[in-house]
Amino acid sequence: MAIPQVLTVTPGSPAEAAGVLAGDGLAAINGEMPRDVIQYQLLIDGPTVDLDLDRGGVVRSISIDKSDGQPLGIEVQSALFDQVRTCDNHCSFCFIYQLPPGMRKSLYLKDDDYRLSFLYGNFTTLTRFTEADLERIITERLSPLYVSIHATNGEDRSALLRNRRGATSLRWLRALLDEGIEVHGQIVVCPGVNDGEVLAETMLGICDEFSELASVAVVPLGVSDHSDEADMRPHTSDEAAAVVDLVESWQATFSSLFGRPLVYLADEYYLLADRSFPSAEIYGDFDMHEDGVGMARNFELEFTGSKAEAVGTASGFFAWVDGAPAAGYRAPRQDGQLRVDGRMAGLLEPTESCGDQGADTAGGLAQAVTLRPSRSAPVGILTSTYGSQVLEPLLRDTAGFESGRIRLVEVPNKFFGGNIGVTGLLVGQDIAAVLETEPEGHRYLLPDVCLSGDRFLDGTSTEDLPRPVEVVATDGHALREACGL
Repeated sequence: MAIPQVLTVTPGSPAEAAGVLAGDGLAAINGEMPRDVIQYQLLIDGPTVDLDLDRGGVVRSISIDKSDGQPLGIEVQSALFDQVRTCDNHCSFCFIYQLPPGMRKSLYLKDDDYRLSFLYGNFTTLTRFTEADLERIITERLSPLYVSIHATNGEDRSALLRNRRGATSLRWLRALLDEGIEVHGQIVVCPGVNDGEVLAETMLGICDEFSELASVAVVPLGVSDHSDEADMRPHTSDEAAAVVDLVESWQATFSSLFGRPLVYLADEYYLLADRSFPSAEIYGDFDMHEDGVGMARNFELEFTGSKAEAVGTASGFFAWVDGAPAAGYRAPRQDGQLRVDGRMAGLLEPTESCGDQGADTAGGLAQAVTLRPSRSAPVGILTSTYGSQVLEPLLRDTAGFESGRIRLVEVPNKFFGGNIGVTGLLVGQDIAAVLETEPEGHRYLLPDVCLSGDRFLDGTSTEDLPRPVEVVATDGHALREACGL
């Protein structure tokens, strides 16, 4: 187990006053060596914190007095200090198996760790879950958690996970719900595998066995060009429509029985089936926003001003493995810096002269973006194929869109290929290929969901793009403000 490393020390904090430096190792906290940032946070919460600091191999002890609950002022380097609990399932639909070769090694790591579920919203199958894990979750009230269900029938679930423990591991889900832990579920629907009768049986299983679930997201299978599973294929439009019909019928049943829809379809299903998105009311507080459920409708409310506060977008797929903040997926995605014309430029504060005021997102990004070219230059909004389908109806009636001052720049995902069309999986080389053909002197808006820090999934950064881009928070308020609407 590695000891926690100090990444930064907040100026003026108790830790700085006590002499803690970036790069120090926390060999012990109050005599204990924490396994993860969850335990670390509990240990530093009291009014007195005793630290054993490892600085260059020399350990010294210090005691820090602070107010009870006052932040210590230390950001640690990672969320887990012991080993990540890896996944021993072999799901044919797993996206990790569909990655192209040559990416960063950390992206190929499959986790099945309940701690990352709590911190980042990662989904766990519970096939490696233990009594000790359950005890800790109950004792420390680690909630909410996110559980991959896929099927409630044991035989079907075992086959989907390619793991015999898949048939029995949902007993842990039942135990978590019995203890009042908030759990969100997910079902990845694979055409011809767990749709149709299997999906109907899964809905019945949720109704009978797991009705206390906070929500269940039903998402379509994503298939990249790098999948070698013959039975994994994208939905047809008719198959997507059948899933929509089945789930909507169960939503009505759940609403009549439990007073809420309980199961929700990912936005992709409505796009695939060429159906209108449901009204905003069905999504409640948009709890499954990060799983692609209700994103389009929520974005519309933000863009039109019908919703005052932005939900924002969390760290996104893979973000935890590469420099994601230890505080978890609710922390800001960006580091307050943009790369412009090959130089690192800090985001400017809003001023009356420029009129650029950023949107306050859930992650706390409240910055203004003022870059060359000028504010009056034509605007190109970089987005994915699905993103274009969502944004075009919103922009259609705006004056800027009608005049051509604002336009969508759709970026096909050639890096992953297949049916991958979400904005969060756009990579730098695909964006660069499109920008090469775009005119100079225009403003190009890039949603921050594509980035972790300043890196795309393919390892490139905004500095590698052939045109300067403005990184905009992925919410309707921020986009409208950036477009000057």
